[in-house]
This record gives sequence, structure tokens and C-alpha cells, in this order.
Amino acid sequence: MVHRPVTPAPVTLAVVTGAHGVTGEVRLKLFTDTVDGLKAHKAFNGGALTIKSLRATSYGATARFAEVADRTAAEKLRGTELTVPRESLPALAEGEYYHTDLIGLACRTSDGEDVGTCIAIDNFGASDVLEIERPDGRTFMVPMVTQAVPSWSAEGIVIDAAFVDTGPAKR
Repeated sequence: MVHRPVTPAPVTLAVVTGAHGVTGEVRLKLFTDTVDGLKAHKAFNGGALTIKSLRATSYGATARFAEVADRTAAEKLRGTELTVPRESLPALAEGEYYHTDLIGLACRTSDGEDVGTCIAIDNFGASDVLEIERPDGRTFMVPMVTQAVPSWSAEGIVIDAAFVDTGPAKR
């Protein structure tokens, strides 16, 4: 059985990548499946940013915040992460997780060997891929599929020993 950890810290749903136009709109890179994941929330960053409008685009989304009046103010938001409290997110089904739940967790093999820490999660189209950093700084990647990652919990991620890279690559 897979236990899902609960992260008390706010969860990042998007990041501002720059200004859009001259009226204060911003471009967003989404960390949700669709823009609907953002539409479920009216305010971000503890109420500091309130959505006036939001629409999907080919690069993610474009948003207008009530607190942003012009392009200059929008440009100052570049790099700002849009966060919401964890408790405002929908409950997860069995086998689902939020990336924030896994990043920073210790990783060990199914044989009990400590292999490092999950430092990033990428998705190249087929499935999520965990990036694991070994204590010596080397990294390797593991697909987030049942065969490779049979379980995870707040205590750590279990990786099937067959998927642990022992190569010399160093980043």
C-alpha cells in the first residue's frame, strides 16, 4: 500500500514567467495538468495576489491580478511562484501524489540500501521521472512507475534495486 505524505508548506501551482502586453497581464508556466487547476483558486500567496482573469495559452496561461495595474508591475512579478495552502487542494486518489510530496525525500532500494534524495521531478511525456542525487553528488533518474518505485511515504521513496544507476556520471 502506498501512503501519501502530507506537506504542510504551501504548494506551488504556477510561476510568473513575464509580462504580457501593457495592461498588467502576466504569462504563467503551469505546474498543474491544465489551467483548471488554477481556476479552482481565487487568491494566491496568502491572499497577496487575486485573480481577475485567467485563460489558457499555448505556453501555459495568461493571468491578470487585481493588485497589478500595469506592465511595470507585471514585470516585477517575473519568477514569482503562485502558491496555495495544501489543504485547499483536492484529495488524491490511490497512487497519486503532488511533486512537492516527493522532492526532498530520502530514497532507498527495495533491499534497504540508501541511495540518495529526490531532488527534482520531470515529465518528458510518458510518465514522471524522479531525479535522485546520491550523497557523492552524482545523479540518476528513475521513472515513476510501479515497477521502478513500488512505494513511497513521508519517510521516503523505495526504488527497485534494478533501477538504481551505478554509473560514473556526475552533474
